[in-house]
Amino acid sequence: MKSTKNQSTYSILLVDDDQRLLESMADWMRSLGYQMTTAVSVEEGESLVQSSEFDLIITDLRFDELDGFELLRFCKRNSPETPVLLLTGYASMDTGVEAIRAGAFDLLTKPIIDQELQIAIERALNQQQVIDENNRLKAELDHRFSLDGVVGYDESMKRQFEIVESVADTKATILITGESGTGKSLIARSIHRASSRRKDPFVEIACGALPENLLESELFGHVAGSFTGATGNKVGKFKQADGGTIFLDEIGTASQSLQVKLLRVLQDFEFEPVGGTTTHHVDTRVILATNEDLETAVAEGRFRQDLYYRINVINLELPSLRERSSDVPLLIEHFLAKASDQLGKKTRGFDEEAIAQMQAYHWPGNVRELQNVVERAILLSRSEWIRLSDLPTTLRRESAPLAIASDIRKTLKEALEEPERQIILRVLKENHYNRNETAEWLGINRTTLYKKMKKLGLEELCPN
Repeated sequence: MKSTKNQSTYSILLVDDDQRLLESMADWMRSLGYQMTTAVSVEEGESLVQSSEFDLIITDLRFDELDGFELLRFCKRNSPETPVLLLTGYASMDTGVEAIRAGAFDLLTKPIIDQELQIAIERALNQQQVIDENNRLKAELDHRFSLDGVVGYDESMKRQFEIVESVADTKATILITGESGTGKSLIARSIHRASSRRKDPFVEIACGALPENLLESELFGHVAGSFTGATGNKVGKFKQADGGTIFLDEIGTASQSLQVKLLRVLQDFEFEPVGGTTTHHVDTRVILATNEDLETAVAEGRFRQDLYYRINVINLELPSLRERSSDVPLLIEHFLAKASDQLGKKTRGFDEEAIAQMQAYHWPGNVRELQNVVERAILLSRSEWIRLSDLPTTLRRESAPLAIASDIRKTLKEALEEPERQIILRVLKENHYNRNETAEWLGINRTTLYKKMKKLGLEELCPN
């Protein structure tokens, strides 16, 4: 990573008991533009580390009394994020292993070659910049770029956060749309926790996971003997969510008969259990989600128009991850912190090359896929830093870096259109310009693909 920080603002502590060598090295590093502080003993070095902040510490290993390992351990206790570079005239394999285990950034052998030292300094400072950037991202996660576990810096996500904050404490029905893996369930839970209903139940059900006859019973309950296997009375999800929130995921899969019953519930908030005659009234906030284009489903007669209008009071449209690739580093940091705690592995972060490759990837599984990749990389990585080689083969193979327009007069949205165009064009070619297969491969529906192709000037490639 090329540092954006000016060299003259970097502060380096150099510790060596050879006064002549110390001053010679310090003068040379000053000529490179670094701010230098020197110390001739471990004790003086420790005192300076306690009283000042440094971007890098360089120390010899051999002193008359204490050795450089003592200073290294002191630095790791008192300034753990500051890289320490060790110098020695008596290097061995055991010394190198001990240095790395103790937390040294690198170990260089005297006599020091200027170019070798300069490269080591630049590498250490660049890694420190990555750490600083990670800390900045962590601070942002605690600021306004997250909503109870849902992370987003991109303008499209911030608009959704604003809508959530406006409607969370109302009873308005909310429809969340977006591709699979974009975080619809997380948003639904965030809405519930941001409302006055937060102490009451949040009940979630995936409508596409159950056959029609069981789904109706699951939602509204049933009485004993109403169908084969109904040996007792069952309380449905709507009743369980009384006073709280019910989240109906995959609502686009609901049958026509179930849609009729849902319409009545949303209008009057009353229903009868399957096989029962007693009418139940509930005070339940309803949130629904789908990855289907319901307008198309209505036009094709698969979804009732009156129900669509009833549920589409407030629409939260979650963008795909490839539409907000600027959020990838933020999401990586979020999942890294979360997974490192859960998996019990200390991982410092992803290096620049890995992050760039992940930003270029098309993410058909969206945020859910990104989370899985981060967790996998943490488990398989053997070092503190996750590199490109730690990423899945598919991601590395299919993430050819995309050139983003450099015209500074373009908005972020305009600048990201060209990478999106390249991704769609590449997938179209691989699928012989078949729209259905291309849409399926990209994880979007055919209508969404057509709209994007039209916007990006690609519709003439496959007119049918």
